[in-house]
Amino acid sequence: MPSSSGAVTVGRVILPASVAVENPWLSWGYVESNWDDLARLTGQHVSLTVQAVLIALAIALPLALLARARPAVAGALLGTSAVLYTVPSLALFGLLAPFTGIGRTTVLIGLVAYAMLVLVRNILVGLQGVPHDVVDAARGMGYSGGRRLLAVELPLALPAIITGVRLATVTTVALVTVGVVVGYGGLGQLMFRGFSSSYRAEIMTATLLCLAIALVADVVLLALGRALAPWSRRRVA
Repeated sequence: MPSSSGAVTVGRVILPASVAVENPWLSWGYVESNWDDLARLTGQHVSLTVQAVLIALAIALPLALLARARPAVAGALLGTSAVLYTVPSLALFGLLAPFTGIGRTTVLIGLVAYAMLVLVRNILVGLQGVPHDVVDAARGMGYSGGRRLLAVELPLALPAIITGVRLATVTTVALVTVGVVVGYGGLGQLMFRGFSSSYRAEIMTATLLCLAIALVADVVLLALGRALAPWSRRRVA
């Protein structure tokens, strides 16, 4: 509907009249006219990603420690993880909705589940890759189990853990968009709205923002990993 200011409203999107007619793939006019909406949904997207990865990491670490201590548990856990990871996210959100309702909680549970599957495997691989002679040396120096874990094993496993966190984070950024099926999908809501109105700039803007979030998160985690484990950087060099 045209307005007195020369703008056109397509659904809930405010567009300059020239932009609405052209329907381009990229439009700075669309960004300027819908800045508040873009900022709100981008913040929602980032918030969901950060919360999901942190919660998944808090659950995955003790599970990986348990799996390392008990090989039978490790086999069952990794097998279950492999099967669950093949379940499409769209189907998972749909299965959760009758029990957890429509909204943020359902999306967060699904995201945590997928991130946790990635993290458990990588943490376990990292812990299993710690050289036995190093662990034996720490044991010979009188390190208790807890001290050995914190001072020796986790630091040496950190590169693999950071790799898992990076993979889980980038995957989560993409999966957040699927949350639109239960009404809380961050930038996925812009994509859905763009497809519904056939407005290409809205789809492309949301896609580019998702890519930017994933890229920034990956670079930050890479830098964090190098800062926390400088010995691994020297070893690669």
